[in-house]
Amino acid sequence: MESEKKINFKNFWYIACESKELGKNQVLARTILDEWIALFRGDDGAPVALQDRCIHRNSQLSKGWVKDGQLQCSYHGWTFDKVGKLTGIPSEGPNQKKVGSRCAKSYECIEQDGFIFIRLEKNENLDIPPHRMPHYGEKGWQTVRLFNVFKNSVINCAENYIDVPHTVFVHDKIFRDALDEKVTTKVQRKDGAVHIEYIGETDNLGWFSWFLNPKKEPITHIDHYYMPNITSVQYVFGKKEFWITSQCIPINDELTWVWTDLTYKFGPFGVLAKPIVAFQGQKVIEQDIVALDNQMEVIKKYGENFSNATADIIHVFIESIYNAIKEGKDPRELAEKNNEVTFWI
Repeated sequence: MESEKKINFKNFWYIACESKELGKNQVLARTILDEWIALFRGDDGAPVALQDRCIHRNSQLSKGWVKDGQLQCSYHGWTFDKVGKLTGIPSEGPNQKKVGSRCAKSYECIEQDGFIFIRLEKNENLDIPPHRMPHYGEKGWQTVRLFNVFKNSVINCAENYIDVPHTVFVHDKIFRDALDEKVTTKVQRKDGAVHIEYIGETDNLGWFSWFLNPKKEPITHIDHYYMPNITSVQYVFGKKEFWITSQCIPINDELTWVWTDLTYKFGPFGVLAKPIVAFQGQKVIEQDIVALDNQMEVIKKYGENFSNATADIIHVFIESIYNAIKEGKDPRELAEKNNEVTFWI
Protein backbone atom coordinates (compact mmCIF):
# COMPACT_ATOMS: atom_id res chain seq x y z
CA MET A 1 0.00 0.00 0.00
CA GLU A 2 2.84 2.38 0.81
CA SER A 3 4.24 2.13 -2.74
CA GLU A 4 0.88 3.29 -4.12
CA LYS A 5 1.24 6.60 -2.27
CA LYS A 6 4.59 7.40 -3.86
CA ILE A 7 4.73 10.14 -6.47
CA ASN A 8 5.65 9.17 -10.02
CA PHE A 9 5.55 10.75 -13.45
CA LYS A 10 2.32 8.96 -14.37
CA ASN A 11 0.49 11.08 -11.77
CA PHE A 12 0.74 14.21 -13.94
CA TRP A 13 -1.43 15.35 -16.86
CA TYR A 14 0.09 15.28 -20.36
CA ILE A 15 -1.16 16.55 -23.71
CA ALA A 16 -2.18 13.69 -25.99
CA CYS A 17 -3.33 15.79 -28.94
CA GLU A 18 -5.06 18.98 -29.94
CA SER A 19 -8.86 18.91 -29.71
CA LYS A 20 -9.19 19.52 -33.45
CA GLU A 21 -7.15 16.37 -34.21
CA LEU A 22 -9.76 14.06 -32.70
CA GLY A 23 -12.90 14.08 -34.81
CA LYS A 24 -16.21 12.41 -33.98
CA ASN A 25 -15.38 9.08 -35.62
CA GLN A 26 -11.59 9.17 -35.47
CA VAL A 27 -9.24 6.92 -33.51
CA LEU A 28 -5.74 8.15 -32.64
CA ALA A 29 -2.77 6.15 -31.38
CA ARG A 30 -0.54 7.92 -28.86
CA THR A 31 2.37 7.00 -26.61
CA ILE A 32 3.07 8.71 -23.29
CA LEU A 33 5.76 7.43 -20.90
CA ASP A 34 5.98 4.28 -23.04
CA GLU A 35 2.27 3.56 -22.52
CA TRP A 36 0.26 2.86 -25.68
CA ILE A 37 -3.03 4.73 -25.78
CA ALA A 38 -6.05 4.65 -28.12
CA LEU A 39 -8.06 7.88 -28.23
CA PHE A 40 -11.61 8.38 -29.51
CA ARG A 41 -14.75 10.34 -28.67
CA GLY A 42 -17.63 8.62 -26.90
CA ASP A 43 -21.32 8.97 -27.67
CA ASP A 44 -21.40 12.25 -25.71
CA GLY A 45 -18.48 13.72 -27.69
CA ALA A 46 -16.10 13.68 -24.73
CA PRO A 47 -12.62 12.20 -25.31
CA VAL A 48 -11.92 8.64 -24.19
CA ALA A 49 -8.50 7.09 -23.61
CA LEU A 50 -8.03 3.32 -23.44
CA GLN A 51 -4.90 1.25 -23.29
CA ASP A 52 -4.08 0.45 -26.90
CA ARG A 53 -4.60 -3.28 -26.36
CA CYS A 54 -7.68 -5.35 -26.91
CA ILE A 55 -8.19 -7.67 -23.93
CA HIS A 56 -9.21 -10.48 -26.31
CA ARG A 57 -6.13 -11.28 -28.42
CA ASN A 58 -3.88 -8.23 -27.92
CA SER A 59 -4.60 -6.38 -31.12
CA GLN A 60 -4.14 -2.61 -31.07
CA LEU A 61 -7.48 -0.90 -30.51
CA SER A 62 -6.21 2.16 -32.36
CA LYS A 63 -6.41 0.11 -35.58
CA GLY A 64 -10.14 -0.25 -35.05
CA TRP A 65 -12.99 2.19 -35.62
CA VAL A 66 -15.70 4.13 -33.80
CA LYS A 67 -19.20 2.66 -34.05
CA ASP A 68 -22.08 4.45 -32.31
CA GLY A 69 -19.69 6.17 -29.92
CA GLN A 70 -17.90 2.92 -29.01
CA LEU A 71 -14.54 1.54 -30.09
CA GLN A 72 -14.54 -1.71 -32.04
CA CYS A 73 -11.41 -3.81 -32.42
CA SER A 74 -10.37 -4.55 -36.00
CA TYR A 75 -9.34 -8.15 -35.23
CA HIS A 76 -12.46 -9.87 -33.85
CA GLY A 77 -14.81 -6.93 -33.40
CA TRP A 78 -14.91 -6.81 -29.62
CA THR A 79 -16.45 -3.45 -28.68
CA PHE A 80 -15.75 -1.13 -25.74
CA ASP A 81 -17.70 1.87 -24.46
CA LYS A 82 -16.52 5.25 -23.12
CA VAL A 83 -15.44 3.81 -19.76
CA GLY A 84 -13.70 0.81 -21.34
CA LYS A 85 -16.45 -1.71 -20.54
CA LEU A 86 -16.77 -4.59 -22.99
CA THR A 87 -20.18 -4.25 -24.62
CA GLY A 88 -20.16 -6.73 -27.46
CA ILE A 89 -18.56 -9.92 -28.82
CA PRO A 90 -19.80 -10.50 -32.38
CA SER A 91 -18.95 -14.20 -32.36
CA GLU A 92 -21.39 -14.74 -29.46
CA GLY A 93 -24.30 -13.79 -31.68
CA PRO A 94 -27.40 -12.05 -30.31
CA ASN A 95 -27.04 -13.71 -26.88
CA GLN A 96 -24.20 -11.82 -25.20
CA LYS A 97 -24.13 -13.56 -21.81
CA LYS A 98 -20.35 -14.02 -21.96
CA VAL A 99 -19.64 -10.29 -22.22
CA GLY A 100 -19.84 -9.98 -18.45
CA SER A 101 -18.08 -7.14 -16.62
CA ARG A 102 -14.79 -7.26 -18.47
CA CYS A 103 -13.10 -3.93 -19.23
CA ALA A 104 -10.20 -2.52 -21.20
CA LYS A 105 -7.86 -0.39 -19.13
CA SER A 106 -8.93 3.26 -19.29
CA TYR A 107 -7.26 6.56 -18.44
CA GLU A 108 -8.65 9.88 -17.27
CA CYS A 109 -9.17 12.52 -19.97
CA ILE A 110 -9.74 16.27 -19.77
CA GLU A 111 -10.32 18.66 -22.68
CA GLN A 112 -9.00 22.14 -21.96
CA ASP A 113 -7.57 25.12 -23.89
CA GLY A 114 -7.89 23.29 -27.22
CA PHE A 115 -5.95 20.24 -25.94
CA ILE A 116 -6.85 16.75 -24.76
CA PHE A 117 -4.94 15.81 -21.61
CA ILE A 118 -4.42 12.32 -20.21
CA ARG A 119 -3.38 11.17 -16.74
CA LEU A 120 -2.11 7.60 -16.62
CA GLU A 121 -2.44 7.15 -12.85
CA LYS A 122 -4.32 9.11 -10.21
CA ASN A 123 -2.58 9.80 -6.92
CA GLU A 124 -4.54 11.56 -4.18
CA ASN A 125 -1.27 12.92 -2.84
CA LEU A 126 -0.59 14.81 -6.08
CA ASP A 127 -3.94 15.80 -7.56
CA ILE A 128 -2.72 18.73 -9.70
CA PRO A 129 -4.98 19.81 -12.61
CA PRO A 130 -3.67 20.29 -16.17
CA HIS A 131 -1.70 23.49 -16.67
CA ARG A 132 -3.73 26.39 -18.07
CA MET A 133 -2.20 28.04 -21.15
CA PRO A 134 -1.79 31.74 -20.26
CA HIS A 135 -4.48 34.02 -21.72
CA TYR A 136 -5.67 31.35 -24.18
CA GLY A 137 -8.85 32.52 -25.88
CA GLU A 138 -9.00 35.79 -23.93
CA LYS A 139 -10.20 38.95 -25.63
CA GLY A 140 -7.34 41.04 -26.99
CA TRP A 141 -4.91 38.11 -27.02
CA GLN A 142 -3.67 36.04 -29.96
CA THR A 143 -2.14 32.55 -29.84
CA VAL A 144 0.11 30.79 -32.34
CA ARG A 145 0.34 27.07 -31.52
CA LEU A 146 3.40 25.11 -32.68
CA PHE A 147 4.19 21.38 -32.50
CA ASN A 148 7.66 19.88 -32.71
CA VAL A 149 9.49 16.61 -32.02
CA PHE A 150 12.80 16.39 -30.16
CA LYS A 151 15.04 13.33 -29.96
CA ASN A 152 15.92 14.02 -26.34
CA SER A 153 14.51 13.56 -22.84
CA VAL A 154 11.65 15.63 -21.51
CA ILE A 155 13.80 17.26 -18.80
CA ASN A 156 16.54 18.35 -21.22
CA CYS A 157 13.91 19.82 -23.53
CA ALA A 158 12.14 21.68 -20.72
CA GLU A 159 15.39 23.10 -19.40
CA ASN A 160 16.37 24.31 -22.86
CA TYR A 161 13.22 26.42 -23.15
CA ILE A 162 14.27 28.60 -20.21
CA ASP A 163 18.03 28.50 -20.77
CA VAL A 164 19.18 32.01 -21.70
CA PRO A 165 22.99 31.55 -22.14
CA HIS A 166 22.56 29.24 -25.14
CA THR A 167 20.49 31.80 -27.03
CA VAL A 168 23.45 33.97 -28.08
CA PHE A 169 25.06 30.95 -29.74
CA VAL A 170 22.19 28.79 -31.04
CA HIS A 171 19.97 31.77 -31.95
CA ASP A 172 22.64 34.41 -32.61
CA LYS A 173 21.23 37.49 -34.35
CA ILE A 174 17.73 35.94 -34.49
CA PHE A 175 16.69 35.93 -30.84
CA ARG A 176 19.80 37.28 -29.08
CA ASP A 177 22.99 39.16 -29.95
CA ALA A 178 26.24 38.28 -28.18
CA LEU A 179 26.86 41.61 -26.40
CA ASP A 180 28.73 40.32 -23.31
CA GLU A 181 26.03 42.00 -21.28
CA LYS A 182 25.89 41.54 -17.50
CA VAL A 183 22.60 40.00 -16.38
CA THR A 184 21.38 39.59 -12.80
CA THR A 185 18.71 37.02 -12.01
CA LYS A 186 16.66 36.14 -8.96
CA VAL A 187 16.00 32.40 -8.89
CA GLN A 188 13.45 30.78 -6.59
CA ARG A 189 12.55 27.13 -6.05
CA LYS A 190 9.19 26.79 -4.34
CA ASP A 191 6.23 24.36 -4.34
CA GLY A 192 7.54 22.19 -7.19
CA ALA A 193 8.29 25.15 -9.43
CA VAL A 194 11.23 27.37 -10.34
CA HIS A 195 10.77 31.08 -11.02
CA ILE A 196 13.48 33.24 -12.63
CA GLU A 197 13.30 37.03 -12.76
CA TYR A 198 15.79 38.89 -14.97
CA ILE A 199 16.79 42.28 -13.59
CA GLY A 200 17.59 45.21 -15.86
CA GLU A 201 17.48 43.28 -19.15
CA THR A 202 17.77 45.47 -22.26
CA ASP A 203 16.20 45.01 -25.69
CA ASN A 204 18.67 42.28 -26.65
CA LEU A 205 16.23 40.13 -28.64
CA GLY A 206 18.09 39.93 -31.94
CA TRP A 207 16.46 41.21 -35.12
CA PHE A 208 13.06 40.49 -33.58
CA SER A 209 13.56 43.53 -31.31
CA TRP A 210 12.26 45.85 -34.03
CA PHE A 211 8.97 44.03 -33.90
CA LEU A 212 8.58 43.20 -30.21
CA ASN A 213 10.07 46.33 -28.71
CA PRO A 214 10.70 49.06 -31.33
CA LYS A 215 10.57 51.84 -28.71
CA LYS A 216 13.23 50.06 -26.61
CA GLU A 217 11.07 50.22 -23.52
CA PRO A 218 12.24 48.57 -20.27
CA ILE A 219 11.73 44.81 -20.34
CA THR A 220 10.12 42.67 -17.69
CA HIS A 221 11.31 39.10 -18.24
CA ILE A 222 10.18 36.27 -15.95
CA ASP A 223 10.57 32.53 -16.62
CA HIS A 224 8.71 29.71 -14.90
CA TYR A 225 9.20 25.95 -14.70
CA TYR A 226 6.33 23.80 -13.38
CA MET A 227 6.92 20.15 -12.54
CA PRO A 228 7.58 17.98 -14.36
CA ASN A 229 7.48 19.23 -17.96
CA ILE A 230 6.14 22.78 -18.39
CA THR A 231 7.91 26.08 -19.01
CA SER A 232 6.41 29.52 -19.43
CA VAL A 233 8.36 32.63 -20.44
CA GLN A 234 6.86 36.09 -19.99
CA TYR A 235 8.04 39.32 -21.62
CA VAL A 236 6.42 42.69 -21.00
CA PHE A 237 7.35 45.74 -23.12
CA GLY A 238 5.26 48.71 -22.07
CA LYS A 239 1.70 47.80 -23.08
CA LYS A 240 2.81 44.76 -25.08
CA GLU A 241 3.03 41.30 -23.56
CA PHE A 242 4.44 38.08 -25.00
CA TRP A 243 4.26 34.57 -23.49
CA ILE A 244 6.08 31.42 -24.67
CA THR A 245 4.55 28.38 -22.97
CA SER A 246 5.79 24.88 -23.77
CA GLN A 247 4.47 21.53 -22.61
CA CYS A 248 7.02 18.75 -23.17
CA ILE A 249 5.43 15.30 -23.47
CA PRO A 250 7.63 12.28 -22.61
CA ILE A 251 7.02 9.69 -25.31
CA ASN A 252 9.94 7.70 -23.93
CA ASP A 253 13.35 8.47 -22.41
CA GLU A 254 14.78 9.61 -25.75
CA LEU A 255 11.80 11.15 -27.55
CA THR A 256 9.74 14.21 -26.59
CA TRP A 257 6.79 15.89 -28.27
CA VAL A 258 6.44 19.60 -27.54
CA TRP A 259 3.46 21.89 -27.97
CA THR A 260 4.39 25.57 -27.71
CA ASP A 261 1.90 28.43 -27.45
CA LEU A 262 3.15 31.86 -28.49
CA THR A 263 0.53 34.07 -26.86
CA TYR A 264 0.68 37.84 -27.15
CA LYS A 265 -1.12 41.12 -26.73
CA PHE A 266 0.10 43.64 -29.31
CA GLY A 267 -2.96 45.85 -29.63
CA PRO A 268 -5.59 46.12 -32.39
CA PHE A 269 -3.28 44.84 -35.14
CA GLY A 270 -2.16 41.74 -33.22
CA VAL A 271 -3.89 39.33 -35.57
CA LEU A 272 -1.78 40.66 -38.46
CA ALA A 273 1.36 39.69 -36.57
CA LYS A 274 0.54 35.97 -36.52
CA PRO A 275 2.57 35.00 -39.62
CA ILE A 276 5.64 36.82 -38.27
CA VAL A 277 5.28 35.31 -34.80
CA ALA A 278 4.79 31.82 -36.26
CA PHE A 279 7.79 32.10 -38.61
CA GLN A 280 10.09 33.49 -35.93
CA GLY A 281 8.98 31.02 -33.27
CA GLN A 282 9.35 27.98 -35.51
CA LYS A 283 12.77 29.13 -36.73
CA VAL A 284 14.05 29.38 -33.15
CA ILE A 285 12.64 25.97 -32.20
CA GLU A 286 14.18 24.31 -35.26
CA GLN A 287 17.58 25.58 -34.13
CA ASP A 288 16.91 24.12 -30.67
CA ILE A 289 15.99 20.78 -32.24
CA VAL A 290 19.42 20.54 -33.90
CA ALA A 291 21.18 21.33 -30.61
CA LEU A 292 19.04 19.00 -28.46
CA ASP A 293 19.17 16.09 -30.91
CA ASN A 294 22.96 16.37 -30.95
CA GLN A 295 23.07 16.53 -27.15
CA MET A 296 21.23 13.20 -26.92
CA GLU A 297 23.64 11.57 -29.36
CA VAL A 298 26.50 12.56 -27.06
CA ILE A 299 24.59 11.42 -23.96
CA LYS A 300 23.95 8.01 -25.51
CA LYS A 301 27.68 7.60 -26.15
CA TYR A 302 29.21 9.12 -23.01
CA GLY A 303 26.40 9.36 -20.46
CA GLU A 304 24.71 12.39 -18.97
CA ASN A 305 27.65 13.93 -17.16
CA PHE A 306 27.03 17.66 -16.82
CA SER A 307 29.42 20.29 -15.46
CA ASN A 308 27.75 23.48 -14.21
CA ALA A 309 28.51 27.19 -14.40
CA THR A 310 26.97 29.99 -12.31
CA ALA A 311 23.96 30.43 -14.60
CA ASP A 312 23.17 26.72 -14.28
CA ILE A 313 21.65 27.19 -10.83
CA ILE A 314 18.38 27.24 -12.80
CA HIS A 315 19.10 23.74 -14.11
CA VAL A 316 20.22 22.54 -10.66
CA PHE A 317 16.90 23.64 -9.13
CA ILE A 318 14.86 22.08 -11.94
CA GLU A 319 16.77 18.81 -11.74
CA SER A 320 16.29 18.66 -7.96
CA ILE A 321 12.52 18.74 -8.55
CA TYR A 322 12.70 16.17 -11.34
CA ASN A 323 14.94 13.86 -9.30
CA ALA A 324 12.57 14.06 -6.33
CA ILE A 325 9.78 12.69 -8.52
CA LYS A 326 12.09 9.90 -9.74
CA GLU A 327 12.66 8.98 -6.09
CA GLY A 328 8.93 8.88 -5.38
CA LYS A 329 8.95 12.10 -3.34
CA ASP A 330 6.72 15.16 -3.54
CA PRO A 331 8.87 18.09 -4.81
CA ARG A 332 6.56 20.54 -3.06
CA GLU A 333 8.11 19.34 0.19
CA LEU A 334 11.62 20.46 -0.85
CA ALA A 335 12.85 23.45 1.12
CA GLU A 336 12.27 26.82 -0.52
CA LYS A 337 15.49 28.24 -1.97
CA ASN A 338 16.27 31.74 -3.25
CA ASN A 339 19.44 32.71 -5.10
CA GLU A 340 20.64 35.81 -6.91
CA VAL A 341 23.20 35.12 -9.61
CA THR A 342 25.02 37.16 -12.24
CA PHE A 343 26.20 36.00 -15.65
CA TRP A 344 26.97 37.44 -19.07
CA ILE A 345 25.20 37.03 -22.41
